[in-house]
Amino acid sequence: MASASTKNIQSQFEEVSKKSKGNEKDLKKMNRVFFIVFISLVLDLLAFTVILPLLPSILDYYGSNDKVGLYTYLKTSVSNFREFVGAPDTPRWNSVLFGGLIGSLFSYLNFLSAPVIGAASDIYGRKPLMLLSMVGVAASYALWAVSSNFTLFVLARIIGGISKGNVSLSTAIVTDVSTPEKRGKGMAWIGVAFSVGFVFGPTIGAIFSIYGKSSGGSIFLLPALFALTLAIGDILFVYLFLEETLPESKRNKKTRLSSASDYVNPLKLFRFSTVKNISSTDSKNIQRIGSLYFIYMFLYSGLEFTLPFLCHNRFQYDSIQQGKMFFFMGAVMALVQGGYVRRVTQEKQQKVAIQGMIILIPAFIIMAFAFSTTLMYIGLVLFSFASGTVVPCLTTMISINGGNEQKGVIMGTFRSLGALARAVGPVAASIVYWSLGAKVCYVSGGILLILPILLLKKLRKQKIEK
Repeated sequence: MASASTKNIQSQFEEVSKKSKGNEKDLKKMNRVFFIVFISLVLDLLAFTVILPLLPSILDYYGSNDKVGLYTYLKTSVSNFREFVGAPDTPRWNSVLFGGLIGSLFSYLNFLSAPVIGAASDIYGRKPLMLLSMVGVAASYALWAVSSNFTLFVLARIIGGISKGNVSLSTAIVTDVSTPEKRGKGMAWIGVAFSVGFVFGPTIGAIFSIYGKSSGGSIFLLPALFALTLAIGDILFVYLFLEETLPESKRNKKTRLSSASDYVNPLKLFRFSTVKNISSTDSKNIQRIGSLYFIYMFLYSGLEFTLPFLCHNRFQYDSIQQGKMFFFMGAVMALVQGGYVRRVTQEKQQKVAIQGMIILIPAFIIMAFAFSTTLMYIGLVLFSFASGTVVPCLTTMISINGGNEQKGVIMGTFRSLGALARAVGPVAASIVYWSLGAKVCYVSGGILLILPILLLKKLRKQKIEK
């Protein structure tokens, strides 16, 4: 009797020990994947953001050397838009608006491609689609390096925009290997990677800009080769160290990519119509999160785009001072995401996202009435806190819905809605800014944030955990 009892206790102990070792192994795998995704995104975003401070000079270069064809057409379009919104006819703002047009084009193409790439990863696996996307991005940098005319430059941006699916795939990969309790940590590290990229990438680009002007050579060759080198290194890194996180047994065998219109139709994307065989609760959750994410990003990206106008008009900030401002914002975001957001539990993701949106309201109002740099920087601290919290938390929240075989299309569609918001938000904000003034633009943006906050609060009535 005692012997049987002892054996039973020993058997239970061995079972618990096996589970413990299994959990430890899964935890190590999860942390390893988090690290690989983080490094990969840092390399990708350093390459992606190096062009940002160079864009005005690049456009000036093509304006002097490529005065016919596509450049002339787009310049005329920008001039018409500038006259429509009432922006001043100065070289500085013409370059900013021109750059905004290029950025909107990139975001729109990403809006078209992200859900398709995500759905394909549910069928064929994350790693093959990740590598395919990264090869496309590298090809865009290679074309940029030899873009002797503006048409080639725009073609390079088109290829880059279509191929930029690695971010949504990274969120799907994090979702594959993590539990709901640990998923917020992975999404936070994705946010930290963004902050690091947007802090140091433009700084590196500015150094290239100064060197290019002093040397008298091509202003874009060295930064393009730098971006290409990082992209190739990123491909090799992912190929060698990232293991497939979606095994064949968990892949979506039913989804087909034949109906491409389903993946690019905005109405269907807002309804997440491409996500099949999902519960009504999950369906309502992802639709509501997707809608409020679009509204938030529409307002956020628009006012973020007008920030350089505001600081230049009020404080006469030049490019260097604005570079310092964005460096400050990126540093605050990195601290918030690395020190705070990654510790937020699954139960608190929704609360923290609401807090971030609420904090953004006084941030916009302070910016609207700030006529001292001290007050402006107080607004920027609040702005950066919201930037570092809202999107990672919403990404974590939407990732818990649907089965493993649907994460790619869910995250791809979610990312696509954000890209669409970034494509149209700056245009709408520019119209309000130049037509009605900075105060109306920023105060109205703050007031309209109440809408996504209310939508997010309504989500509390529904089950968001699994």
